Amino acid sequence: MKALVYNGPKDVAVIAVPDARIEKPTDVLVRITTTNICGSDLHMYEGRTSVEKGKILGHENMGEVIEVGQAVDRVKVGDRVVLPFNVACGFCRNCEAGLTGFCLTTNPGSAGAAYGFADMGPYSGGQAELLRVPYADFNCLVLPEDAREKELDYVLLSDIFPTGWHATELSGLQPGESIVIYGAGPVGLMAALSAQIKGASQVIVVDRHPDRLKLAEVFGATVVNDAKGDHVARILELTRGGADRGCECVGYQCHDHHGHERPNATMNDLVASVRPTGGLGVVGVFVPKDPGAEDDLAKEGKIAFDMGTFWFKGQFMRTGQANVKHYNRRLRELIHQGKAAPSRIISHELELEEAPDAYRNFDDRKNGWTKVVLHPGRS
Repeated sequence: MKALVYNGPKDVAVIAVPDARIEKPTDVLVRITTTNICGSDLHMYEGRTSVEKGKILGHENMGEVIEVGQAVDRVKVGDRVVLPFNVACGFCRNCEAGLTGFCLTTNPGSAGAAYGFADMGPYSGGQAELLRVPYADFNCLVLPEDAREKELDYVLLSDIFPTGWHATELSGLQPGESIVIYGAGPVGLMAALSAQIKGASQVIVVDRHPDRLKLAEVFGATVVNDAKGDHVARILELTRGGADRGCECVGYQCHDHHGHERPNATMNDLVASVRPTGGLGVVGVFVPKDPGAEDDLAKEGKIAFDMGTFWFKGQFMRTGQANVKHYNRRLRELIHQGKAAPSRIISHELELEEAPDAYRNFDDRKNGWTKVVLHPGRS
């Protein structure tokens, strides 16, 4: 099969590799029809993680089941399914509590596994023609009859729509409250959409890329360009003293208003932008080690956090990757019933063979490259 593999920093290639196959009776084999490039894939692409050479990337996957293991009961050949990026067992303590992003079975010695990602287990990614799905009865979300018609919407259930929703959940957002979202990348845009669905009275999105800010406005957000003036002061003005809730949707490679990488920038801006006793939801990726960082603390996965202001304001913070299974069925129904159309953020649909150029353009933040989807074997 053809698959995109990591060869080293800023070096990925589509090559022929051994076909994915069923390895355990609880597996299914999926022919991938749509797979996305995620912003967190760029951390690996840039050499800012410990991902091993030869890894097949891709954790946002959707396709058609073409083979099922002998112990699979629910999922059938021919089902069109979308797959949470979390690889979860369904029966460990955390999975039973709905915390599938922190499965204790699928990545021994750690909490949480994922397809095609550094330090998240041995699982190959789905930027390929075929994908093995473990514990398939649990991990496959079977899609309704409009799966082909709304494929670009449903594929976003693999990660970014649930992750954006998760950001608002972690922040404690309630109907009628205001929320500020740092980052207008795909996850930040999905957090804005989620906040609107949940009845936020005011949604503010902070970024510096005009194409992304324009999309945030499409989702009904008020936008603040943090490269133009004092963005925190502007947020305090708009919210009359601070937003009720805040979301960090950027992560450890964030930049200050001068465009210099500063890994604590958005976290401390978030503390400053949210009112006393407000809630912060942090879904941007922060890693235990960042060997490519210029900052000595960041190399050890640490940041200089404004703990004094955070404590003095009595805020609370919740963090971590999304437990996709906890949300994806309900979000599927919002799409199915026409209540949500997350695919509005997709800018490019490409063939798998075009993935290396797509990675380069997405990583360079080329104007208009907001979300890239790949279609293995479409041609």
